Amino acid sequence: MTKVKMTTELHVPAEKVWELIGGFNALPDWHPAVEKSEVGGEGEGAIRRLTLAGGGTIIERLEHSDNNERVYSYSIIDSPLPVADYVATIRVRDKGDGSASRVEWSSEFKPRGATERDARRMIQGIYQAGFDNLKKFFAG
Repeated sequence: MTKVKMTTELHVPAEKVWELIGGFNALPDWHPAVEKSEVGGEGEGAIRRLTLAGGGTIIERLEHSDNNERVYSYSIIDSPLPVADYVATIRVRDKGDGSASRVEWSSEFKPRGATERDARRMIQGIYQAGFDNLKKFFAG
C-alpha cells in the first residue's frame, strides 16, 4: 500500500477549523477542486457524491467520524483518480495553546493505472490545494 500524510499549520483555533472542514458534506466550502457535494444517509456509512471543478465525480463513504476528536475517515467507492482501496483520514489538532491548529490529511491506497510515484503526487497535489485554500480562507 502507498501512504501519503501531509500536514499544515494554521493560526486559528482547532474548533474554528473543524467547524469549516469537519462536516462530511463540507468539502465544497474549503477545497477548490470540489464544486458540489451531495450526501445520502447519516453517520458512518453515509455516501457523498462530489462534483469536481472541470468535470468528474468521486463517490465516497464515511467510515468513521468523531467530532470530539475532530477526525473523520472515508473511503473512495468510485473515482477517476488513479487509486484503488483508498482510505483517508482528516484530523484537526489543537497545537496546545488554543490559538493555533494542525490539519492532518493522510491516506493509504494502491496505485491503479499509474505508477506509485504519479499516484502519490496526484494525491499530494489534492491535499496541498486544500491546505493552500485553508491558509487563504483563514488569512483575513
